[in-house]
Amino acid sequence: MLESDDPQLAANKKLVWDMWREFLQARDIDAADKYLAPEYHQHNPNAETGLEGVKAYFRAAGVQKTDVMDYIERLVSITVERDLVSLALVREEVDGNGEAYTTTWFDMFRVEDGMVVEHWDTATRP
Repeated sequence: MLESDDPQLAANKKLVWDMWREFLQARDIDAADKYLAPEYHQHNPNAETGLEGVKAYFRAAGVQKTDVMDYIERLVSITVERDLVSLALVREEVDGNGEAYTTTWFDMFRVEDGMVVEHWDTATRP
C-alpha cells in the first residue's frame, strides 16, 4: 500500500504510515515529535491542536505505550493525492442502545516539508 510512482507521494504515505504505527497505534506520545510539526493543526473537535496540545491530550487520556507493529490494525486503504494522505480503517462501535456494529473510520493528514501539519477525521463531539 505504500508504493507510488511518485517518490514524494510514496514518502508522504510512509511518513503517515510510520506516524500512525508509532505514535497513534503504539501510543508512543514522544514519537509525535518525529512526525508532527509544532504548528500541527487538529480538526477533531475533541482533541487539542498544536504538537504540545496533542501530546497533552493523549497524556490526559492515560494511554499506555505498546509495541510497534509492522502493520496498521484494521487498515482498509491508504491513499495519497498531492500533500494529503488518507487512511480508511475498520472500526467497532456500540450504538446508543448498546448494540455493537462495524463501520469505517477515515483520517486525513496534510504533509509539508516532511512533517504532518494538519489532521481531519470523522469525529463528532460526544
